Amino acid sequence: MEASTTTAGARRDPLQAVLATVRPRQWVKNALVIAAAGAAGALGHDDVPIRVTLACLAFCLLASGIYAINDVHDAEEDRRHPRKRLRPVAAGELDPRAATSLGLALILAGLAMCVVIRPALLVVGSAYVGLTLSYTLIWRRIPILDLLAVAGGFVLRAVAGGVAPPVRLSVWFLLVISAAAVFVAAGKRQSELTRTTDRPGAGRRVLGSYSPKVLRLILIGSAALALFAYCVWAFELPIVDSLPWRPMTIVPFAACLLRYHQLVLGGQAEAPEDVLLEDRWLQVAGAIWLVLFAVGVHGAG
Repeated sequence: MEASTTTAGARRDPLQAVLATVRPRQWVKNALVIAAAGAAGALGHDDVPIRVTLACLAFCLLASGIYAINDVHDAEEDRRHPRKRLRPVAAGELDPRAATSLGLALILAGLAMCVVIRPALLVVGSAYVGLTLSYTLIWRRIPILDLLAVAGGFVLRAVAGGVAPPVRLSVWFLLVISAAAVFVAAGKRQSELTRTTDRPGAGRRVLGSYSPKVLRLILIGSAALALFAYCVWAFELPIVDSLPWRPMTIVPFAACLLRYHQLVLGGQAEAPEDVLLEDRWLQVAGAIWLVLFAVGVHGAG
């Protein structure tokens, strides 16, 4: 379907097209930069909050720059997707050259911020850019490696949260992030597979290498590993005021995994950021987790 017909009557102006291209809704993923420092109990120390907040903003710039460049590369494929066909480049609302220039400018700005925050953060930011761009060009076409590449992007966000202050991150915490990221990525593939069952050729080429059975095994295995690693991490810190605040967060964490798996089975997890921002039950479980964790960190401090 041609872009001109998909957007008839709803064409965006240049500013709206740019805003849609940088995808601010997906910035929620970069909150992991702040969460990593929070998991280390360091947000109340000296200038740590400022550093990790700036690092989060830097990764938002990097991510948005990569989205713009990816949209140029994926324009033809996006036009065959029921939702992605409305992206500005695919819909003909943003010139590919302008999108590429926008992407490069945002990436350079993000890397410059990394240097200002802490030179070592430039290494992490550059690795994130390299991994995500190579994902577009290579890894997303290779089964299993595509899931690991997605997980790697989340791990690098967490590492950035440790490098920016700097603070020491638990190996178990990083394992939680890795396994949970594979879980989310596999859920995305499962939902994509569900959507394309009756529409051959409308999905990613890598979907042909996956079966529902394989994806279910990956989902179950990654969720189990994430929960196990989380339990080990939760018991790392001592009990505060006779109450095991950190271990108590295991319950809402497990509830989040179960709820997300339920949404995956319903084919509703193709856009993880939409799930996080719109599913009320997931938000409730997340809020309970945050309160319990915050109380535990405050008590430990």
